[in-house]
Amino acid sequence: MKTGIFVGSFDPFTIGHDSIVRRALPLFDRLVIGVVGDNVQKPYMRPAEERMKAIRDLYADKPGIEVKTYYGLAVDFARAEKAHFIVKGVRSAKDFEYEREQADINRMITKGEVETLLLYAEPHLSSISSSMVRELMHFGQDVSQFLP
Repeated sequence: MKTGIFVGSFDPFTIGHDSIVRRALPLFDRLVIGVVGDNVQKPYMRPAEERMKAIRDLYADKPGIEVKTYYGLAVDFARAEKAHFIVKGVRSAKDFEYEREQADINRMITKGEVETLLLYAEPHLSSISSSMVRELMHFGQDVSQFLP
């Protein structure tokens, strides 16, 4: 069984995230969406259970998708799920460089056991980020067009 993981804080899960999931799903028998349970860089995240419920509800009709929380390194989560692939979305050159460096380190520490697949954002979604959506929400804007 070919398993991939797609990890993130997903606070909130946007239409950009949904695009990556839907495009990655045909590549795997099983795609596990890993919701970060702890993130010292984002201490004000909504509870993991709340974020997971929203994602589970979205993919309730997709048997190849599982949603789980994880703590620690994505490569450790990949190993626990017996996944050899980490799927990441890339919106810009800045994202690419960050993800490339992370992929190189992950490949080194797993001795090539876990590979990273980068999927480029669809052009009309390349400006959408969870941070942007949270900021708009903070200022009382309707963000429904950015959420699946």
